[in-house]
Amino acid sequence: MTNTDVLARLAETFEQRKNADASSSYVASLFAGGDDAILKKVGEEATEFLLASKGDDNAHLIAEAADVWFHMLVLLSHKGLGPDDILKELNRREGVSGLDEKASRA
Repeated sequence: MTNTDVLARLAETFEQRKNADASSSYVASLFAGGDDAILKKVGEEATEFLLASKGDDNAHLIAEAADVWFHMLVLLSHKGLGPDDILKELNRREGVSGLDEKASRA
């Protein structure tokens, strides 16, 4: 198994949780809460990641980064997107100057 396999497994799990009872699953409860609930969690986790990055505890930083990724993947799933969509975009950008790529979006 590769590291990207876990992304595919998470995406599959999220799809299964979309119709699950909100009381039976954390992810199902986020989906039930809609955009507001999911966006709140992404914001909270991003803030925790930023705060962790100020310290010297790499294990804590990695844990917070995983929380951000997890909740971003929940949000993407809620919007009908998945990790492959992000990986395709990163592949498209590979080898392109960051300045040029940003200018192309303007």
